[in-house]
Amino acid sequence: MSELYAARRTRLRDRCAATGSAAALISRPANVRYLTACAPPGAALLLGPSDDVLLCGRPLSGDPSEGRPVDDVRVSVLPGRGDDPVVAGADLAAKAGADTLAVEEHHLTVTRHRALSQVAPQLRLADLACAVEAQRLVKDDDEIACLRIAAEIADQALGELLESILVGRTERHLALELERRLVDHGADGPAFPTSVATGPNAGRPGHLPTDRRVEEGDFLSVCLGANYRGYRCEIGRTFVIGTTPSDWQIELYDLVFAAQRAGREALAPGVECREVDRITRHVLDAAGYGERLGPWTGHGVGLEIDEDPQLSPAAMGKLDACVPVTVEPGVHIPGRGGVRIDDTLVVRPEADGGPELLTITTKELLAL
Repeated sequence: MSELYAARRTRLRDRCAATGSAAALISRPANVRYLTACAPPGAALLLGPSDDVLLCGRPLSGDPSEGRPVDDVRVSVLPGRGDDPVVAGADLAAKAGADTLAVEEHHLTVTRHRALSQVAPQLRLADLACAVEAQRLVKDDDEIACLRIAAEIADQALGELLESILVGRTERHLALELERRLVDHGADGPAFPTSVATGPNAGRPGHLPTDRRVEEGDFLSVCLGANYRGYRCEIGRTFVIGTTPSDWQIELYDLVFAAQRAGREALAPGVECREVDRITRHVLDAAGYGERLGPWTGHGVGLEIDEDPQLSPAAMGKLDACVPVTVEPGVHIPGRGGVRIDDTLVVRPEADGGPELLTITTKELLAL
């Protein structure tokens, strides 16, 4: 496993060397974890001229959610409470003889950037930009294996909830139960705050659970995800509570399902990201619901729950094989509720069977 992370750091080091930087300082947590298998709060990684050092503001906790650093990265715990690992990294690079340090300017605050210049005024700071994020875009087999397990955990948690009595329980209670079940099945925690929305709240993107109780005839929309070894998946489903769905519920559900299926089927290497959005959005536009769809229809997932690529009208670039994305259209009608259907998939060529569906909980409109 250490060889995998060493290869990632070598790729980044070679890129820095090609642009004239003798060292690089990584501060964005997901990027630190991608390169070291570990991301303690506030830690920074120095890819130095001589060795690679993970600088931490406190001793490692051993918490699985932080990960465990690979053996070929030296861990340095700063002696002073409140010492900044990023500033310490710049100082260490200067002392090691580096004359140029590549930093993630998009992650540094102005205050931190000034502190770097003050602690090592002889260092020329260069912008690393999103070089690590670009490396993270296409996932290797180990990363996809973690995403598969995360999806299995989310499917298990959701499946168990659907077998329980739901009427009379609050959105907040159901969300907490789902998050407990994620951990019970082996997740490090939820991938993001779990959303449970009932009745007029159903289908609302990013809905925060309230004390509203589930009632007969409600739409119930759920969006959850598991964090497994740092990798995060996402699943969203909509159901009807306790009775046969009404005509308007069936019509709206079938429409969103058709849009989601169109988006899933459009996923292939070489397809423009905005084309997947256009295909998904067209189904809802044709039925007069296009204005109720959000600014995107999906996004990449991995060490962060929302990363590149973005599936939106203004998105640039094309899909690659082995890139995991969500397809998650939804329609919310104020005062009535709505439908959201969300899957995590891995882009695969047609020769390999097309997009690989990771979240497999049924998308049939169930009456629970």
